[in-house]
Amino acid sequence: MQGSCLCGDVTWEAEGPFDLMSHCHCSRCRKVHGSAYGTYLTTAAERFRLAKRDGIVRYASSAGFARPFCGRCGSVVPDGAATDGQVAMPAGSLDGDPEARPLAHIFVASKAPWYEIGAALPRFDAYPPGFGTGALADRPPTDPPGATRGSCLCGAVGFVLTERPQLARYCHCSRCRKARSAAFASNLFVSDAGVRFTRGAERLVSYKIPEALRFTQSFCRDCGGKLPRIDRERKVAVVPMGALDDDPGIRPQAHIFVASKAPWDRIEDALPQHAEYAPT
Repeated sequence: MQGSCLCGDVTWEAEGPFDLMSHCHCSRCRKVHGSAYGTYLTTAAERFRLAKRDGIVRYASSAGFARPFCGRCGSVVPDGAATDGQVAMPAGSLDGDPEARPLAHIFVASKAPWYEIGAALPRFDAYPPGFGTGALADRPPTDPPGATRGSCLCGAVGFVLTERPQLARYCHCSRCRKARSAAFASNLFVSDAGVRFTRGAERLVSYKIPEALRFTQSFCRDCGGKLPRIDRERKVAVVPMGALDDDPGIRPQAHIFVASKAPWDRIEDALPQHAEYAPT
């Protein structure tokens, strides 16, 4: 099994069997992936190999735990660090089917208010019994309440929505899965004047796929947390919903590009599904 970041600066290989595949809803996973949750699976350290590693940046999100990401494109990546002999990988960055399937939703006590969990898998408020400890407290928002607030994982970059969003979607295209290193991207849309950065805008990094017309990812250079992208040409801002600190009020209205859905992902809600773009 091979995996890579969006730009290809970080690549890896791993052999199965793969274990402990789960969807994690903790606030830190939501921030770094910019989506509803992160999906991880593990393999034995001796069955994992980093092929290209020069682009890896690490952010210590808690004591004794670092979250690696590609410094060029922002994708979450593994760095080969093992816990109890196991290396964890983000499933959204894999290039094929690992022939493993998620076993549970974990840290659902921190679930995003705009995401509804289906009934197919077990749920745990934190780790399942026998694994790890309780959830870390969410970092409180720095900006005052009022507008819908958002921030990166480290909190250095903050923003607010200055208008009510009218559109939100889950995108399953292969580019979104690589960029967010997740099952799908969860995005809402406002006008280009609908996002105001309150701090840390100088820490924003953007990566555009060279061959793509528009596909660009914005993230914090320090922690890799996904952040809004302002497209002045189209007069729109694309906001990763996982970066939000408040309930935006809107709920995703459809799944798009489901023809490119990850083989291990299962859509459990009743939202409309479109093979590519939704009809205008």
